[in-house]
Amino acid sequence: MPDMKDEILRHLAYSVGKDPEHAQTRDWRMALSFAIRDRVVDSWFAATRRTYEAGAKRVYYLSMEFLIGRLLEDGIVNLRLLDDVRGACLALGIDYDTVVHDEPDAALGNGGLGRLAACFLESLSTIGCPAYGYGIRYEHGLFRQSIVEGRQIEAPETWLEEPHAWEFERPEVRYRIGFGGVVAETGQQAVWSPAEAVEAQAFDTPVVGWQGRWANTLRLWSGKAVSAFDLDRFNRGEYAGAAEPEAAARTLSRVLYPDDTTEQGKELRLKQEYFFTAASLADILRRFDSEHGDIRALPAKVAIQLNDTHPAIAGPELVRLLHDVRGLSFAEAVETARAMLNYTNHTLLPEALEAWPESLMGRLLPRHLELIDRIDALHAKENPTRKVSARSDGQVRMGELSFIMAQRVNGVSALHTELMKTTVFAELHRLHAERIVNQTNGVTPRRWVLNANPRLSALITDTIGDGWVDDLEQLQGLEPHVDDPSFLDAYAEAKRANKAELADHLSEHLGLQLHPDWMFDVQIKRMHEYKRQHLNILEAIALWQAIRETPDADWTPRVKLFAGKAAPGYFFAKDIIRLINDVAHVVNADPKTRHLLQIAFLPNYNVSLAERLIPAADLSEQISTAGKEASGTGNMKFALNGALTIGTLDGANVEIRDRVGADNFFLFGMTADEVVERRKVKDHAAQAIAADPRLARAIAAIADGVFSPGEPKRFAHIAENISGPDYFLVSSDFSDYWRAQREVDAAYAEPAHWMRMAALNTARSGWFSSDRTIHGYMDEVWNAVSVL
Repeated sequence: MPDMKDEILRHLAYSVGKDPEHAQTRDWRMALSFAIRDRVVDSWFAATRRTYEAGAKRVYYLSMEFLIGRLLEDGIVNLRLLDDVRGACLALGIDYDTVVHDEPDAALGNGGLGRLAACFLESLSTIGCPAYGYGIRYEHGLFRQSIVEGRQIEAPETWLEEPHAWEFERPEVRYRIGFGGVVAETGQQAVWSPAEAVEAQAFDTPVVGWQGRWANTLRLWSGKAVSAFDLDRFNRGEYAGAAEPEAAARTLSRVLYPDDTTEQGKELRLKQEYFFTAASLADILRRFDSEHGDIRALPAKVAIQLNDTHPAIAGPELVRLLHDVRGLSFAEAVETARAMLNYTNHTLLPEALEAWPESLMGRLLPRHLELIDRIDALHAKENPTRKVSARSDGQVRMGELSFIMAQRVNGVSALHTELMKTTVFAELHRLHAERIVNQTNGVTPRRWVLNANPRLSALITDTIGDGWVDDLEQLQGLEPHVDDPSFLDAYAEAKRANKAELADHLSEHLGLQLHPDWMFDVQIKRMHEYKRQHLNILEAIALWQAIRETPDADWTPRVKLFAGKAAPGYFFAKDIIRLINDVAHVVNADPKTRHLLQIAFLPNYNVSLAERLIPAADLSEQISTAGKEASGTGNMKFALNGALTIGTLDGANVEIRDRVGADNFFLFGMTADEVVERRKVKDHAAQAIAADPRLARAIAAIADGVFSPGEPKRFAHIAENISGPDYFLVSSDFSDYWRAQREVDAAYAEPAHWMRMAALNTARSGWFSSDRTIHGYMDEVWNAVSVL
């Protein structure tokens, strides 16, 4: 195998066009990336050849998001080249950490949905299951978040301003995608003639698994104009107009989740969803045709997973391709499509299950609206007692459509799956009792322990060997060591070093002065009312007030760290961010309390920031209203890295608590059933406030402008929400949350006891590997096998 130093120098010269004397950090990073990519490509080509030779079934994972983060260090670690690369960097006189951290995060996602998809792709490659991920190559991602005077400010991500070292452009792989137009009936067939069209062009990124034994493909679509430039208009002096087709096509792949509070935003979102889904299905059928003859054999060779409702249009689009284009009867087309399609539900919030106005669907996708009606009518005929429809009240309901067109529908935690059966899909479950299955989420240990936490990884490997990296349940072997003082000392030393590293980073970038001996209390997730960041900051206000009253009491020093993005049109969530920052401004400046309590909101949360925060966290805030969080994966990452959870019985928290033990989990709050009953109580929030003076005083501080003296009523609406309707039961859960937090304080005050609890979380969380999850999908959903 070529020497790593020589390979870096070769690429520096011939791929980047620089010599060592004039190379900048970016140049070295690109050269190293190309050198690592060469090794990945070898695995990628070999895996592709083996898949074709075996005639293997492929899995196709369709997702609006793939939050892959940085790929350079991921590739180095999975290929087990870390020592070689560090040695080469040392020999070349460049700093390894500076080079790998120069890589921008790929702006291809926002939260758990996208990170789950990325973990799944890596696990599919580690296991050796042939697979493609399909999504959109967003030029500007969701947005780059900055905080100005406490407020979230959105700017476009710029990750593609320089070449992306890991992707291969495929100009020959282009599909025409139509919108609008008319449908003409010709005998038994319908012909859709779109009024406008764009082209979807493929960009491929290889995703390598552990030890480089297999690599799968992430194929992302970029919007291109059918005719990119109108020379005639240009020559008439219409210079801007000449480029309009290109600008319109690129709009489809510019931004993730454009604000849909406007009609234009809704139209763009639906166009994006059809654009990437239609291109992906066309690509799947092309690949099938290259190997097989009988279209009826598709289900034996193709499994398609819809990651939430964003690709739900896949059902009618597959039926259109099989019926209108390939000539299958309508019933056979529906049956064949359903045998390939599977749907993962990620929400119990009815409002989050996408629904499109019939008028919009009919205008953009007229043939698909007709097919949805026929699919729905066929389902009604087959299930005459049904009480739900895929189209009702002027809306096309994508959750119901996904369920009707799926062979399997899965939840992502045990609780979530059971609640699906009794809430959002109760009627469809009654009709199809076998269709819903559970596949509890997991995370890849290569990214989230081995790479993100090298100190802990080294300790684990020194203690039980390195087999845990692709068999995470081997972490159980740590449990006999948790009562060994030398092991716990080493565990505590790794945690403290991670905290010191994070403290240095926050000092450099935010000016925060934190002591590693403080408790690092972390809540990092998408901003949403059901995730209850406002409960967390409300408790912080109450704690600050209590410390001010009795500053000499035995308080446990802690820093509360928040991070997450609010959707541009979600103004309440954006105001929660501003409240957190305004509270931090007051609390951090208070000479009476700042040695005991600090608060910080960290801007532009992404994978790389998570990789800094999670290994350093002591306390993981998983405090959603019970019955609202589908699963969560951050909770798993924290537990694996030795952060104790304070949380409700929601999502995968239930399974985490079952596995790590109730004594190693700080439980509070109502259950999902109790939440339902509590909402029936008139004035439930007022009753909770009346019963707890701490809560009343904290809410009053928000309402009275203590944290916004220049604008006293700035957060009055938040105080009113918590005091009034309080749908997410912040007030009703506050007192028990306060109790649990004081239990956290007491436990943290006993360092040996705390570290034993933390180590048990690591030892008992091995079940939460995405490898285990993927094996479950392969066996129970896709009927797919490894080709390794």
